[in-house]
Amino acid sequence: MKISKKAFKPIDQEEKELMESIERDEWQPVKKFDQEKDKAIAAARNTLKKDKRINLRLTQKDYHQIQIKAIEEGIPYQTLISSLVHKYLNGSLASKS
Repeated sequence: MKISKKAFKPIDQEEKELMESIERDEWQPVKKFDQEKDKAIAAARNTLKKDKRINLRLTQKDYHQIQIKAIEEGIPYQTLISSLVHKYLNGSLASKS
């Protein structure tokens, strides 16, 4: 079976650095793996838990653009808005230049 090159997204700088650090054998096994795994699972659950509701007023144009972007991403528009807020608050929302 031949796989098209279009099927693979090129790696970004962070992924490249990660791959290089693995190749340099810089990674060590985690001590107390089960304990660390449980902590990671708990952190992920707390991150994904949505327990507050807000009402938000948008212009009709912005509302439709958000819906279009959400469809392009294949996610509900509320999830897209929540993701944007989360990324902004964590400083990982990059400006378009």
